[in-house]
Amino acid sequence: MVVSQHTHCLSLFLVLMVTGGCSIVESSPREAVPAMHGAAPKQTEAAVGETPVLDLNAYTTVEKLIPALAGKRVVFVGETHNRYDHHLIQLEIIRGLHQLHPQLAIGMETFQQPFQPYLNDYVTGAISEQEMLRATEYYQRWRMDYRLYAPILHYAREHQLPVIALNLPVELTRKVGRIGLEGLTAAERARLPDEIDRSDAAYAERIKEVFEYHPRGSGQPFEHFLEVQLLWDEGMAERAAGFLQANPDHHMVIVAGSGHLAYGSAIPRRLLRRVEADTAIVLNSWEGSIEPGLADYLLLPAEQPLPPAGKIGALLEEEDGALKVEACIDDSPCATAGIKAGDRILSIDDETINNQADLRLALWDKLPGDTISIDMLRKHWFTAGKTMTFEITLE
Repeated sequence: MVVSQHTHCLSLFLVLMVTGGCSIVESSPREAVPAMHGAAPKQTEAAVGETPVLDLNAYTTVEKLIPALAGKRVVFVGETHNRYDHHLIQLEIIRGLHQLHPQLAIGMETFQQPFQPYLNDYVTGAISEQEMLRATEYYQRWRMDYRLYAPILHYAREHQLPVIALNLPVELTRKVGRIGLEGLTAAERARLPDEIDRSDAAYAERIKEVFEYHPRGSGQPFEHFLEVQLLWDEGMAERAAGFLQANPDHHMVIVAGSGHLAYGSAIPRRLLRRVEADTAIVLNSWEGSIEPGLADYLLLPAEQPLPPAGKIGALLEEEDGALKVEACIDDSPCATAGIKAGDRILSIDDETINNQADLRLALWDKLPGDTISIDMLRKHWFTAGKTMTFEITLE
């Protein structure tokens, strides 16, 4: 099983305590040093004397981190969405805390709130993984390779742990991004979190720094961008707090993008406005300044890619409600099978294919060397076309 294969590897990862006795902060820019020999200016001497020092003996492992998290009712574990190693560490923490707290829930940014019933059905075994992915519209709404999150979902299903869909529906957040909260209809405003707190100036400043890196082609004003972030963070905090209030015997691990957790000002503090709980923030890697207050623990994992996925070897395009082959890559399974440009994919292993999301759903668990059956429609002038079936071994 994927999870157990990485346990030893995870135990070697280093953990840095960012709050408490040890910390790392970004050093100040160097002051100009005169081009002469002799003593350095006193101001430079003072700056050197205040250089932060990290005690390397304070490093620990993920396994040894679990007891430090055990007394926390809510543990936030950050991620860069496409980092497989981050998700494996999240699972390691979930597994360790579950052994201590059998009544454990997992809150996930990955899934949107209206689809909660399908996650419930998946965890209880009422529907299959494939049915859950289709019903939650996973590949239309989240789009990340599901294999990144599959080990967490598998563990939840195996142990019947509630998985809580934290995210707001994308239709709502996209509309706010276009026209702002004031442009919503009464019905849409009724779906907003009960409270949206704008009082944290440092939070807004960090969001503005992110905004400055975004392309300006859309013409989106910063206020709309900020409102979307507030909506995400308040919405996910409200959802998690609601579960904790309704289930006072449960602990929770919340897995979300690190930007929603860093400095505690996004999801964590907004959750604590709604429910009293001891919490800890664990970040996986961090590209910004490393300083006290960033998190409780910062993990430094070695990057680990997903295993190779099975591929058809075709360039595809969505056209008129169908998925059309633009070209087969040379010497690919597509080319070897005799598929031609213009052919339209009808189904794979009897699963209907209308778009890229359907294709990803049909292939997400396929490996190089697996064989699939593809039904294609090859159109001809003045005819309805011909249906053809190809057996393809993925590369």
